[in-house]
Amino acid sequence: MRPHEPGLLIEDHAVIGDTHTMALVARDGSIDWLCLPRFDAAACFASLLGDEQNGRWQLCPRGLAEGAVLRTSRRYLDGTMVLETEWETATGVVRLIDAMPPRNGQTAVLRRVEGVSGEVEMALRFTVRFAYGTAVPWVTRTEDGAGHPVLQAIAGPDALVLRGDLLPEVDHSSDTRPHQEDDHAHHAYFTVRAGDTVDFSLMWYPSHEPVPHPHDVGEALTQTIEYWRAWSDASTYDGPWGEAVERSLLTLKALTYAPTGGIVAAATTSLPEWIGGSRNWDYRFCWLRDATLVLLAMLSVGYDQEASEWCHWLLRAVAGSPEQMQILYGLAGERMLPELELEGLSGYEGSLPVRIGNGASQQFQLDVFGEVFSALHAARGAGLVDDDVAWPLQCAIMRRLVKVMDDPDYGLWEVRGEPRHFTHSKVMVWVAFDLAVIDAQTYSLPADVELWTRMRDQVHAEICEKAWDEGIGAFTQSYGSSALDAAVLIMASVGFLPGDDPRLVSTIDAVSARLRHGCLVDRYESDSGIDGLDAGEGSFLACSFWLVSALALAGRVDEATELFEELLTLRNDVGLLAEEHDGTRMLGNFPQAFSHLALIDAATTLAQLRPIGANGKQPAV
Repeated sequence: MRPHEPGLLIEDHAVIGDTHTMALVARDGSIDWLCLPRFDAAACFASLLGDEQNGRWQLCPRGLAEGAVLRTSRRYLDGTMVLETEWETATGVVRLIDAMPPRNGQTAVLRRVEGVSGEVEMALRFTVRFAYGTAVPWVTRTEDGAGHPVLQAIAGPDALVLRGDLLPEVDHSSDTRPHQEDDHAHHAYFTVRAGDTVDFSLMWYPSHEPVPHPHDVGEALTQTIEYWRAWSDASTYDGPWGEAVERSLLTLKALTYAPTGGIVAAATTSLPEWIGGSRNWDYRFCWLRDATLVLLAMLSVGYDQEASEWCHWLLRAVAGSPEQMQILYGLAGERMLPELELEGLSGYEGSLPVRIGNGASQQFQLDVFGEVFSALHAARGAGLVDDDVAWPLQCAIMRRLVKVMDDPDYGLWEVRGEPRHFTHSKVMVWVAFDLAVIDAQTYSLPADVELWTRMRDQVHAEICEKAWDEGIGAFTQSYGSSALDAAVLIMASVGFLPGDDPRLVSTIDAVSARLRHGCLVDRYESDSGIDGLDAGEGSFLACSFWLVSALALAGRVDEATELFEELLTLRNDVGLLAEEHDGTRMLGNFPQAFSHLALIDAATTLAQLRPIGANGKQPAV
């Protein structure tokens, strides 16, 4: 059996999660990425960024890579993060069910093989590598405290225990092939007939603790399905494109670190923004840029609890000296996220370096002030904010903003070049002042409203003067620049100008002419020279959805709807999006919260603006 079905792409993966971490499962039944016990921990399966020797766990029909499978189909069970993969062979049909039960103190991956018709010979291949694919564990076949046979893998502080109806043999002798010593992997073959069920479970635990008690796989699967369906059934969204919105909401819930309420930007690190390029970043952290979109998305569909948890994560993360406010934090609000380059991994399709940590955490970005105030404004309106705690902190942050508002920054895109006066950053400065004034007046909160109003009006006038290029007919990327940037498309959605303002309409057309390729929109022009990195990258999917919202707010609803529906076709077969797309394949980390948040925002914006028919309902889509 070869390491993989040939030609697997980022979009050939689905995800399962337990609201602490997430596994990437390929369409060939291989778990290629899994960090335990939380999103930002070291991976124990890391073949996604290397090869089989960096760890994976595969269950699939024998001979899949050699063409033994006639058809592969996948789906999530309705309203859940439980994945079904079905393979048809010449001799029968077999189904694999993958899930991670929401945490109850244990970390587990459940895999059930079901015979659907005929009979299918299955292959199991289990290769564990702790420490991002570099640490080969000592593996033994033993019994747990209840007398059940297990495969136990230990290296340093980490331990995994594999249970199942069928387990590979372990033989440490040097002449044993094709078992342990030839490749430090474990594999077995078994036949599944119609009506058969073969269960496996994998559990992580600290190696100094006893082996955890086993799951009843069938019972745990039932409980996991019930958990996700109860959550998705609580959504109040009833607009068009319900399936896409629900899948995006479920993905965001699965990207949530439940103990703190933080939502990671993606489950992966170092998936390249261009194959062979160096834009390979670690996104397993929580960005303030996501704060407003998360809160608005959750509040708009009835998930007040999730919105409250994210709001309180935000307040804890930014608490302290405003001079030390960061653009991103760890899952619990950790501030030290040093960026390192890993050895021992060859990178996704050879794209190096492989990084962990993120140096952008130390960048100065003015837009975060607007993001924080937008999020807290939405939360305050929903009654989720204790002003005795939040408002004094906001006032301290505002005093800091008054001091630094005229400074250049590194911008939304976290450029690694020289700081500039980015238009998007200045717009978000305006947002911070505007919402601070609104909240102070609406809720009778103590504030220097006169100063904040003056600063708000000053920055508004400055943007209209210095960011507008009459010759181009657009708001440009930064003051004095002729380059365009899709980030300015949010100017209407944040209320800076009406959506049908002639300058915004002209900007939309300019961005479409220079940054759009089909339904895709680039972040900015690749020759703008703002970051000092190699130029290659795909089109940023969030920008493409921002264009949908901008068109809709400009009154071009039909055009926006057509673009939105075309963008939905770029989702993979189970409804997931990465960070970017090059027109033929997905690029960047996966699944990307920002892409799914922008999808939800575009869908809700369109739903509010689409015409109502004579029957009182919006036209079907």
